[in-house]
Amino acid sequence: MKKVYCTVLSLMIPFLGFSKSGLGEEKKTKTTETTNIEEVKEEGEEGKGSFAFSGYLDSYYMANFNKPASRSNLGQANARVFDIKSGEFQLGLVQAKAVYTNSKSEAVVDLTFGPNANLGNYGNFPFSTALAIKQAYFTYKFTDKFSMTAGQFGTHIGYEVIDAPANFNYSLSNLFNNGPFYHTGVKATYAFTDKVSLMAGVVNNVDGLGDNNRKKGIISQLFISPVSGWNVYLNFINSNEANPGADGDSPKAHYRVFDVTSSYQVTPKFLVGVNAALGSQKGDYQGTGGPVDSQSWGGAAIYSNVAITDNFAIGARYEYFNNDNGVRALLAYPNGKEDGAVGIGTHVNSVTLTGNIGLADGHILIKPEFRLDAYPKAGGTKQEQFEDSDGNFTKSSQTTFGIAFIYKF
Repeated sequence: MKKVYCTVLSLMIPFLGFSKSGLGEEKKTKTTETTNIEEVKEEGEEGKGSFAFSGYLDSYYMANFNKPASRSNLGQANARVFDIKSGEFQLGLVQAKAVYTNSKSEAVVDLTFGPNANLGNYGNFPFSTALAIKQAYFTYKFTDKFSMTAGQFGTHIGYEVIDAPANFNYSLSNLFNNGPFYHTGVKATYAFTDKVSLMAGVVNNVDGLGDNNRKKGIISQLFISPVSGWNVYLNFINSNEANPGADGDSPKAHYRVFDVTSSYQVTPKFLVGVNAALGSQKGDYQGTGGPVDSQSWGGAAIYSNVAITDNFAIGARYEYFNNDNGVRALLAYPNGKEDGAVGIGTHVNSVTLTGNIGLADGHILIKPEFRLDAYPKAGGTKQEQFEDSDGNFTKSSQTTFGIAFIYKF
């Protein structure tokens, strides 16, 4: 949750991921290297094009030291986004991606299957045929500097992406979990130089193929590369996500995010990155309600990855995420999450340590991972954030250790 020609301006990513992946205009949908390229001959020199097919599959096993009776890592509300099961082997995501390119255009069909496909496309429920569409768009290059894209494409917001091979860490941050995943609409990108470009677009409501009202959102991204190896992305979205009233008009409301993403390749083997976001919401959000007055949420994450050998790297992520105002999905239920219960805002500190082991010339990635999430204690007779082995919510923190198995092609 995760972007097109601006991506070309980014650094190329080694397969181990210690160069940050997905920091271009397709941050939340960046995929792994493509193979099986078949050139398609067309009439005229300008019409020559090629197909590229790629994909991956991932599975995982996650042990939870709280031993929750439900074997869920979610806690009371959305503490994790994809690796939500513990104590069992689970399938994550299966991707199949086809890309056709020629000198003036590109078309992408990016399909996903499995449990995470449903979670990543929650906005299209119950239209099951749409659940497998992660991206479907085409781009036309008017010039070498100016291009336009139309269709469904991954969001430009955030540091991490949906695709497991493209992230260094396997579990995803709370900033990713509580931000947009994808958009449907049109956008244009202009590259002023190879170090500066600007993207702007008009989209439907967040995380949906359709739109719940007649209002349209505005997205933008400014890319700057001050020096070689240093990439900076200034991202923005503003939209009205409110359901229409009885008169058919949408009430005054907004969903707004300012996001900064940056990475610096300190040495060929050592990378540092940062992501900071500040969001606000006023009014209804896609029928789920919302605050009368504007309320904010936000957080920051720091990343550090180092390659120990050609086939082994290790990285750390620290994140603080604040939803004390209760406008996003990460909530607490101190009186219990019963039918009709209203959640309150909360915040969390998270530390993640991940190893990356590459096998089979980089096609296989093994990712052992340790993660700790610590929430404020509710105290007294109140319920804490996480479940224990008896099914009671008595834990304010959660520690997991697991391993992901990924094959990319």
